[in-house]
Amino acid sequence: MNESPVVVAPNLKRRLSGVTATVVRLIPVQARMIAIRATGPGLPPEVPHLPLIRAATLPRDRWRVWHARRNTEMALGLILRRLLFRKYRLMFTSAAQRHHTGFTKWLIRQQEALVATSPQAASYLDRPATVVMHGVDTEVFHPAPDRAALRRELGLDPDAVLIGCFGRVREQKGVDLLVRAGLRLLPERPRAQIIFTGRVTAEHRGFADGLKAEIAAAGLQDRIRFLGELPWDQVVRHYQALDLFAAPARWEGFGLTPLEAMACGVPAIGSHAGAYEALIRDGETGSLVTTGDQDALTDALRHWLDDDAAREAAGKAARRHVETNFSIETEARALVAIYRELLDRAP
Repeated sequence: MNESPVVVAPNLKRRLSGVTATVVRLIPVQARMIAIRATGPGLPPEVPHLPLIRAATLPRDRWRVWHARRNTEMALGLILRRLLFRKYRLMFTSAAQRHHTGFTKWLIRQQEALVATSPQAASYLDRPATVVMHGVDTEVFHPAPDRAALRRELGLDPDAVLIGCFGRVREQKGVDLLVRAGLRLLPERPRAQIIFTGRVTAEHRGFADGLKAEIAAAGLQDRIRFLGELPWDQVVRHYQALDLFAAPARWEGFGLTPLEAMACGVPAIGSHAGAYEALIRDGETGSLVTTGDQDALTDALRHWLDDDAAREAAGKAARRHVETNFSIETEARALVAIYRELLDRAP
C-alpha cells in the first residue's frame, strides 16, 4: 500500500497483548477497504504500517483518522493534533468493563468518535458509543485438516483429549481455577491433558510457581503443562490442536480467545466475564459458568471430557456460529464506515 493513509492505527506496545492482536489481525483486512496503516513498535511485516515519526509528520493536505485503543494512544493523538497541528480526527475503541479514571474520562471526552467492543463496555462510558464486536479471520483460524498429524508436529499427544487455556498466566485469567479443576478430574481420565500458553510476568511468577508446585505434588506435571509465550503462528496451530478450550477469567475486557478457539472447531467454556456471554452459546458451542466458581467449571469440563460425541458436535456448531456471526470482515466494515463518517464530517 503505497498511497498516503487516511487512517492511522497506533499500537504503542511492543509486547503481544489483546489490543496488539486486534491491530495485527484487523489492519490487513481493513487495508482492502480503505487506506489504513498501523504505527508503533514490534509490528509484524505483513501488517501495513508506517514509522511513528512519519505518522507525526504527515502533510496537512487532508484530514485523517487517528484510531486509538489505549490511553497513551489517545494522548499522542491529542499531541499530534493540538501541538503539532496535524489534521487528525480522533477516535477511540474501549474494551474495558470498569469505571474509568478521571484522566481517562478526560481523554475520552476529547474524542470525536467512540466505539465499544461490547454493550457491557459501552455502559461504562459517559458518552454514547457505537458497539462493534470483535470478529476473527476464519481463513486463519480454521479446523486442522489432520489434528493428529498436527499434534505430532507440535510435540503433543495425538491420542489425548486436550484442553487449552491461552493468555497471560495470572489470577485474573482464572488459571488457578482450571489447574485445580484438572487436579480433580485428570486422575480418573487418563486421556485428558491441559496446556497453557502465555507469558508469565515477574509480578505473577510466584502465582505460576505455586500452581506448578501443586501440579508436581499430584504427579501430573506431564499432563498439565505451561508452554510459555509462543509466536503468533504457533498459537494458531495450538488452537487447532485442541479438543476443548477453557477461559475461566475472573475479569476480562472483551476476551477474544474463545472466539478464536471456536473458529478452529473447538467448543469453549467461558465465565460470565468480558463478552463471553455474547460469544458462547451455552450447551451448543460450549458452556458458560459462574465467574470464579470452581465447582461449576469442574462440572462443565467433566461434561465435555466424558462425551466425545457431544464435544465433536459442539465443535462443528462453534465453527458455524463464528462464520455466521463473528467474521472479521463484518468488524472491519463497521469500523471503516465510522472512519468515512469522520472524514466526511471534516471541513
